[in-house]
Amino acid sequence: MTDLITEYQTLVAAGTLQADPAQEAVLPEFERIRAALAEPVKRGFFRKAPEPPMGLYLWGGVGRGKSMLMDFFVSHLEVPARRVHFHAFMQEIHAAMHIARQTGVDDAIAPVAADVAASVRLLAFDEMQITDITDAMIVGRLFEALFAAGVVVVTTSNRVPDDLYKDGLNRQLFVPFIELLKEKMVVWELASPTDYRQDRLAGSPTFFTPLGATARQQMDAIWSDLAGGSDAPLDLVIKGRTVTLPRFRNGVGRASFFDLCAKALGPADYLAIADTCKVLMIDDIPCLSRSNFNEAKRFVTLIDALYEAQVRLICSAAASPEMLYLEGEGTFEFERTASRLREMQSAGWGA
Repeated sequence: MTDLITEYQTLVAAGTLQADPAQEAVLPEFERIRAALAEPVKRGFFRKAPEPPMGLYLWGGVGRGKSMLMDFFVSHLEVPARRVHFHAFMQEIHAAMHIARQTGVDDAIAPVAADVAASVRLLAFDEMQITDITDAMIVGRLFEALFAAGVVVVTTSNRVPDDLYKDGLNRQLFVPFIELLKEKMVVWELASPTDYRQDRLAGSPTFFTPLGATARQQMDAIWSDLAGGSDAPLDLVIKGRTVTLPRFRNGVGRASFFDLCAKALGPADYLAIADTCKVLMIDDIPCLSRSNFNEAKRFVTLIDALYEAQVRLICSAAASPEMLYLEGEGTFEFERTASRLREMQSAGWGA
């Protein structure tokens, strides 16, 4: 195949991509990894397996094209590779370790890492972030085993490695993992001035009412544009409980009002969702009243969490923000929520 740089230029010339100097600058790093992995492995009694190429830790602000570049890279690989959201991968690791422990092994990480290494030569993670102490305590040994087995890692993140698990409990135990990342991966900031996600939403409505087929079609169209591919559920483990976002891809989550507010969720759950999603789409917000007071209270808490985290909100609702909650206990408090919903629709919100 032609190299990634030429492929990128071809897509720009065809109008499929917009030329971006910051994206073009990092392409040689992706091509370095692709070319090294494409080299045939020559085996023999006296031959030593070649050292795997250094991976890539690509970080920068949201909407800069990190996930797009990683998908572009993975689609041109000729070796077994897996692209997965980092949080979803860690949930799989926890589940696999639980199964391994049931076999009586002393070290559950070793067989799990071996299984992963046997299935891929490259792991591509979207949105590496560490917020959970259980992840922080196992991720160092897990990645040490993967690197030792020759697995190459490419990841995107909104944080520079030194800011991972910042201010986390027992963070000193996590620091060696940061040093391992910097040893095994090239750290590169994607410092593009363009926020493509905001540009795609510029001038577009983000609050659709009334509910019905038209609102659903408008929500679906935005989801298709922002997600840019097939999605999957994302499980978030918060204080031992699992909260599921039914649809998630590239930092964009989608769920119904029922998923988020009709279940017994609380502030910690909403903070975790706000920390995970750069954009959240909420379908089918009903009119609120004393008949669904508990759901309304949760909705207020959810909006507060999204507002403080500057999450871009897109939703369909039965009425405009000011008309959502007209009678019953809580109408006065909801005035602030309605005001925030209005502000979150303004141009540049979340930038």
